[in-house]
Amino acid sequence: MTNVRSLWWSADTGGPAPFGTAHLKVYYPARAEGTDAERLSGEIPADPRGAPYPVVVFCSGVNVEQAVYRPLAAGIAAAGFVVVTFDRVAELFGGRYGLTPGVDLDAARPGTYGTRPTCPALPAVLDALDRIDLLKGSLDLTRIALGGHSAGGTVVLQSARFVPGVRACFGYGTHTMVATMLGWPAGTVLPAQAGCPVLLGVGTRDGVIMGSSDRYGQDAPSDPVTRTFTEALHDPRDLLAVVRGANHFAVADPVDPTAARAFLDLPPETDPAEARRAFTDLVAGFLRAHVRGEDVKPSADPALIDLRRR
Repeated sequence: MTNVRSLWWSADTGGPAPFGTAHLKVYYPARAEGTDAERLSGEIPADPRGAPYPVVVFCSGVNVEQAVYRPLAAGIAAAGFVVVTFDRVAELFGGRYGLTPGVDLDAARPGTYGTRPTCPALPAVLDALDRIDLLKGSLDLTRIALGGHSAGGTVVLQSARFVPGVRACFGYGTHTMVATMLGWPAGTVLPAQAGCPVLLGVGTRDGVIMGSSDRYGQDAPSDPVTRTFTEALHDPRDLLAVVRGANHFAVADPVDPTAARAFLDLPPETDPAEARRAFTDLVAGFLRAHVRGEDVKPSADPALIDLRRR
């Protein structure tokens, strides 16, 4: 079994102080040598047998702290990746502040969308990894995947092709239907800026997406995740994973009832831990195939996931 360890780092993602710093948690395959240095510092080096490892950057949902994605991140790291999550407090919109991967709203408006990333923090997070001495020689920054939950997945889909080395993307509870407040017509689904295979996941009990339908100028709730899969993505390797009985926060553990919009979610009708495990396994297989280049066909637990292909 792969031993996964983690370390903390930081990145300057720009913006006025004190809101320009992202706090990173970096998960990686490790191999303990039993040295005094390990015992005294608590730091265990990366396992050289699989190095250099492709890098996965995961963007949290708005006001969802990175800690809740630990089971997902550690599960992906165990499959042979270095996985980065981060917390960044910055302006959301309208003078409101909170946890956010960072969104350049002007880059998401008509006339500018598709000309630059909507998440400028991504290159800064990747650049910061080069300065971690413990992982020197263990990172392959020419093989990158981007992932995200909710709004974090949206900015990934809007930004991926502007980040060099990205070979795959994944998201859960995410889509590219855009708010009318940005100047788009009601019900607009923006084309993804991916240029690589994408795995989208959504639960059948997602109350948060349903509760947000008025943002998109819709009179009645629709399914923006499926619309994103059918209208915004065009790679024949794209996958849509519908997780039976799972809700919007299925990839988070524990769910924080004091923050974000968990109060909009529907109660799950399946064991959240089993749903999370099934989706994590699917993501790991997808990334092994498209980032590591392994001869595997991503598959899902048929009891939990309806996996749709092109």
